[in-house]
Amino acid sequence: MSDTVNQATSADAAPSRYVVGIDLGTSNSAAAYVDVRESPWRVRVFPVPQIVAPFEVADRETLTSVHYQATDAEAAAGALRLPWGPDKPRHAVGLFARDRGVGQPARTIVSAKSWLSHSGVDRTAELLPWQSDVDVDRLSPVEASSRILNHLHEAWNAAFPNFPLAEQEVIVTLPASFDEVARELTVAAAKQANLPRVVLLEEPQAAFYAWVDRHGESWRQQVAAGQKVLVCDIGGGTTDFTLIRVRSRDDSDDLQFHRVAVGNHLILGGDNLDLALARHIEQKLAGADRLPLQQWEVLVRSAQRVKELLLSETAPESTTINLPAAGSKVVGGSLQAEVTRSEARELLVEGFLPPVDLADQPSRRRSGFQDFGLPYASDPAMTKYLAAFLSAHRHTGDDAPDADWQAAGDPDPARPDIVLFNGGFFASPVLRDRLLETLSAWFSRPGEQWRPQVLENERLDLAVAQGAAYYGMVRRGEGVGITASLARSYYVGVAGDPPRAVCVAPGSAAEGQDFEISDLDFQIALAEPVEFPLFVSSTRLADAPGTLVEPDLAELTPLPPIRTVLHLSRKNQPQSATVRLHVRLSEVGTLELSCHDVTAERSWQLQFDIRSTTQTDLAPHESQAEREGVVDESTLDACRDCVEAVFGAAATAQPPRLMKDLASVLERPKHEWPTSVLRRLWEMLMQAESGRRRSPAHESRWLNLAGYALRPGYGFAVDDWRVAETWRSISGKIAFPASQAESLVLWRRIAGGLSRGQQLGLAEPLLADVRALLRRFRGGQAKAVSTMIDPAQSAEVWRLLGALELLPVATKIELGDAILELLPKRKLAKRVPDMLWALGRIGQRVPLYGPLNTLVSSHIAERWLSSLLACQAARDHMATTLMQLARRADDRHRDVAGDIRSQVVDWLHVQGAPEHFRQLVETGGRLDAEEQGIVFGDSLPIGLRIR
Repeated sequence: MSDTVNQATSADAAPSRYVVGIDLGTSNSAAAYVDVRESPWRVRVFPVPQIVAPFEVADRETLTSVHYQATDAEAAAGALRLPWGPDKPRHAVGLFARDRGVGQPARTIVSAKSWLSHSGVDRTAELLPWQSDVDVDRLSPVEASSRILNHLHEAWNAAFPNFPLAEQEVIVTLPASFDEVARELTVAAAKQANLPRVVLLEEPQAAFYAWVDRHGESWRQQVAAGQKVLVCDIGGGTTDFTLIRVRSRDDSDDLQFHRVAVGNHLILGGDNLDLALARHIEQKLAGADRLPLQQWEVLVRSAQRVKELLLSETAPESTTINLPAAGSKVVGGSLQAEVTRSEARELLVEGFLPPVDLADQPSRRRSGFQDFGLPYASDPAMTKYLAAFLSAHRHTGDDAPDADWQAAGDPDPARPDIVLFNGGFFASPVLRDRLLETLSAWFSRPGEQWRPQVLENERLDLAVAQGAAYYGMVRRGEGVGITASLARSYYVGVAGDPPRAVCVAPGSAAEGQDFEISDLDFQIALAEPVEFPLFVSSTRLADAPGTLVEPDLAELTPLPPIRTVLHLSRKNQPQSATVRLHVRLSEVGTLELSCHDVTAERSWQLQFDIRSTTQTDLAPHESQAEREGVVDESTLDACRDCVEAVFGAAATAQPPRLMKDLASVLERPKHEWPTSVLRRLWEMLMQAESGRRRSPAHESRWLNLAGYALRPGYGFAVDDWRVAETWRSISGKIAFPASQAESLVLWRRIAGGLSRGQQLGLAEPLLADVRALLRRFRGGQAKAVSTMIDPAQSAEVWRLLGALELLPVATKIELGDAILELLPKRKLAKRVPDMLWALGRIGQRVPLYGPLNTLVSSHIAERWLSSLLACQAARDHMATTLMQLARRADDRHRDVAGDIRSQVVDWLHVQGAPEHFRQLVETGGRLDAEEQGIVFGDSLPIGLRIR
């Protein structure tokens, strides 16, 4: 009997011969399909041709989600050639990529899907492999994911040349807990793989659909109305929990399914077990020391196989792992270690599935796994996350909260009746049984042993793809559908004291539904920036649209804000509008937001500010800066008078007095001016921008105050718009040569808000001057400087170059090497502090605002540290630079070697450097307020804190 839940979308489904489900997995991907013209139709697995050995292609039911870039020799020989595509491909996806990657980790990309949800990096930037060989082309997480999808796309087209995949109905799966940014990036990856139209489906739902499909009509004998199904989906990279309620259909004895709850996003899965086992083996081999990076990478890949072997039903008593030699650092060449079955199970089972109480909560300490750069879950205990999920959703859907359930002797409403396991994690019966034992312990009573019913899932590796294909038929009105509500409530922040958030899309929202809050109107100035702070909750599912709540971060998670400028279509239109937010859950599976004018037929589509999550001010509406101080309008009017007196049309005051006059009006020194006041001062300066052209003194003062008011270029609502406006007004438009140095100060102060292209544009002429300076000291011919600012004379050339964290790594290495060559030159003695400051920023282990992929490698930092420690000319100014280059990040890809770190600690001790500097190098930690100012190169506005 077909379900009508999704028939609203089936009418819009593109006419195609096949519906195709694609599981874009962290470890393995797969595809399944249905020929819609068959009667009866059935789901089939699509065998994927892939390279299994050089010059050897074979079909496999799954495609290993690993990307490998060939060496020049492999590419020239055509070793990775497929039945389609070029004769000499430069990369491979699949089984060979995984096997080859064990010995060549620096040419291999794994866990690309997990990187799609990593908000700490620019997911559209070329950053994978995280640590690559110099001849390897890095890919963005989006591009790496698209190559996996493209392999499936081309394999399909080769098998079905008359029915191109782009013309079929394609369903791509993703974790249920993916946020809106990760969902949009998944769609972007599909488009890069030439799949312009895809539908998104959550993986736990797909697994459940596969179970329904396998059981035909007999599934009704295995479930009953009122039961709650827990889907535990743990794969290589993520942990997903989903609850599905079985209900009776209205006026019928038939049953239907409702997805009622989804867990929070957790980067926690089989990869974490691999890392834990690798760390354990490393301690056996190296004691308190760390293995060289190359050996560690090989060890992690090998640990996956050891894990699978020792957690299997037929596990041997022990197994031996062998690591290749890693140069002169390893005495005796290759290494060998034995791992027993008992120690592996003690480490992995007790570490990741420990017995806990249902009331236990995951800890919020920093994850110990930093080695791959991914933001792994803070607590490895999966059982704690499951306990928190079931407790948070004790009452879902038609469950009426009953505080007396315990006294009445009823079962705990948190108890699931049925469990469906999915994901490669549960291929191990040891792990599966431990989770069942934990569930049983939570809900059993004295003298009464309880155990959930377990639904059979024979193919953990194929279920998601098969279920996605089945869902394609549900969209056409066939099969049995799941009513899938949004399972997350969305909120918009509303200003006030205290600040509130209003629900704009409830957790009960279903696909295709629209919401507009009739009594929530925003008065917005057009052609000026506006920001809507957004929050999401997977626990407050009962809030109705329009409900006002306090944004408790224990329940509401900040999302990237909606930032935009609402433009006018005609100049004679009103300069403001009364608007309402309109929210729609699209059929594709993404959230669509728009702004509707309540008095006119016009609207504006809104987009998540993805850049804010990857480069600068993540969740800027959380910033203390918005709350650290408000100055009354009369005081701001007096500030405006001061600015107008210097830069206005009838100006008479002299520029040098401006800062003193402002400090007098605000009754506080400039370093205490609130960020809100600084941003208003920036607005006043922009309104009087033409006044800077009155004289060199006017322009210098204007540039200096504008940069000070906008520093650090991020952290306050719509700072990105302010930086863009400053760039438009100033870049290439300096009126007086004497003001050039102040323009460099301005760009340094707001560098964190500049794009990579803007930073490159600023750096290129300065780098040309640095190269000319090098040639001059080497005795060669040097061209005249191109910026009218000689690096030998100006501190700001070096400081601006150091502040540009988005420059390519190769450019940073060139600049750092140049600084080290120039440091001993006596004629540059005055510039030594500035060059060292720049070197500290260029080689820092923890960025101030840039993504992690912009850092130079630890090997480069080690080389620079060795040079500095041997340099006598700069000893009086090196402490901060050494601290930044050697600062511990607890990420072996960023951290310098232990012997170099020890040398730095000893040097800092002998030179009497601050004790906290030594702590930052030895154990890591955060910069204090004074250190932040030193590293940033300026005081920071009150309430703003850099990373």
